[in-house]
Amino acid sequence: MPRATVSTPPPHPESLVEGAREGVPARGKKARVPLTPLERSERRLGFLLLAPAFLLLCAIVLYPISQLLITSLRFNQLTQPWMGTPFVGLENFQRAMDDPAFWNATINTFLYILVTVPGAVVVGLGLALLANQPFRVKWPVRLGLLLPWALPLVFAGLIFRWFFEYSQGLVNNALVFVGLAPQPWLTNPDLAFVAICIAIVWKTSSFVALVLLAGLQTIPRSLYEAAEIDGASRWRQFWEITLPMLRPAIVVALIFRTITAIQTFDIPYAMTNGGPGNSTESLAMYIHKTTIDFLDLGYGSALAVLMFVVSVIVTSGYLRYTRRDPSGKGA
Repeated sequence: MPRATVSTPPPHPESLVEGAREGVPARGKKARVPLTPLERSERRLGFLLLAPAFLLLCAIVLYPISQLLITSLRFNQLTQPWMGTPFVGLENFQRAMDDPAFWNATINTFLYILVTVPGAVVVGLGLALLANQPFRVKWPVRLGLLLPWALPLVFAGLIFRWFFEYSQGLVNNALVFVGLAPQPWLTNPDLAFVAICIAIVWKTSSFVALVLLAGLQTIPRSLYEAAEIDGASRWRQFWEITLPMLRPAIVVALIFRTITAIQTFDIPYAMTNGGPGNSTESLAMYIHKTTIDFLDLGYGSALAVLMFVVSVIVTSGYLRYTRRDPSGKGA
């Protein structure tokens, strides 16, 4: 005869609580296993190995940022040493909100971001696709990608200043050669902005191309072979395979490129020095002029804090976007 089975009822919640009080883990929870002496020593060794890096990070990042915040809350103008450095609270930030030159530099900086960041990504993507082609000899193409990135920013700005010079620049010489009138590239506000954006896109697109080229080389070739068997065109393959697979690399390039665009200084400084007038002055150039030329360290520090906050907000926005799943919901 079959043996009768006796079903045991589930434990009462109160018994689970009592068992937990007595040291017995409740159902569905793992008991916390104490660390062995060897594991504790390994954890202490890990903290000791990380301590130099943490101290270096504090020395080169946290300490300067803390000093910047402290200085931004004080009146500190070297042209008036008899005033000392009294605590003024948020007066420097309020001064920035009422400063037309600050808003002019901020608007110019956002215009640089809106024009040069997408321009660098588009040009860099084209260069990356070109460099990813199955050339027999690839090093000349990749060397061509490295050269703009390796040039110093000020040197690139001086080169393009010569390109757009009115009387002897290559651009105006080319215009005269085809029968057009030379243009005042560096003395007209609109043309100066265009010239600076061209120089920035040329200089930064090579870095974007290198990042995207690394992403292209991680895409399996089998995906394109399967798409070719299905009859997908080159454009369809690019839109359905290349762009989705390149999304992480594109976001990384956008983060780095946007941060450097917020800090735009060298190329406009070398080409126009913010002119004509203040039409091409960036926020970083205005901070430099305030602190170095006018020796107003308190106000310049407040401007630098505002620029730092903008950089953090933009970077956080990109990182939140990367954590979103394809359905559009946050991770």
